[in-house]
Amino acid sequence: MVAMPLIDPTDPGTAEGAWTPWRESRPELRVKHWRHLIVVAPHPDDEVLGVGGLIAHLRSADLPVTLISVTDGEASHPGSPTHTPAELAGLRIEESANAAHELAIGAPMRLGMPDGRVAEQQAELTDLLTEVLAVLGGPGVRCAATWRHDGHPDHEAVGRATAEACANTATELLEYPVWMWHWGSPDHPRVAAANAFGLALPSSAVAAKARALAQHRSQIRPLSDHPADRPVLPPHVLHRFTTRDEVFFQ
Repeated sequence: MVAMPLIDPTDPGTAEGAWTPWRESRPELRVKHWRHLIVVAPHPDDEVLGVGGLIAHLRSADLPVTLISVTDGEASHPGSPTHTPAELAGLRIEESANAAHELAIGAPMRLGMPDGRVAEQQAELTDLLTEVLAVLGGPGVRCAATWRHDGHPDHEAVGRATAEACANTATELLEYPVWMWHWGSPDHPRVAAANAFGLALPSSAVAAKARALAQHRSQIRPLSDHPADRPVLPPHVLHRFTTRDEVFFQ
């Protein structure tokens, strides 16, 4: 089930100021005694948008981070007159590897599931993630995935699959919002019911996240002047991810 209609990035969405008091009032996410972070991203760039600061912060303390990219992001620009889905996938795979380098982690493990249709393979994804977590998960490990109510079908399917895989392997789940900032509000029933924690980011993590975001050129810059090639993350959307904190649901 999709909590909201598919997101329209051209819409201005919720004003950032509406979120500020809520963000500042979140209890602190405690990362002490973690031994490994596994990040599951529906598309190349979701990991940077939602968890880039946390990744950079943990890597500065030499904590291992493993990244799993569920799709290659080939459906980011449907109807593009300049790039085929295969060409888009190639761009996004390269961008994701470059962004990972900026965050001091290895290139992602790619599962190659169809962009926009992850829910159709949710059971298979759950099995794959359970296999990974059976080896890498367990006590002291956190696995971060997109929030199960984020408003995008791929994000929600990844959240559900990861939650089940974590439950199967005694691995603690973190969920990170991406599109919630656009359609939601602090008093939205889904948001108000969630158990949210904040992480204040050091300047070095903010800078690393910004460098990683800049690598996703196909998403933040127009591919051409054609309307179908407009940015998926225009400035008013991208700005939401330049704050000095990140929020997670536990």
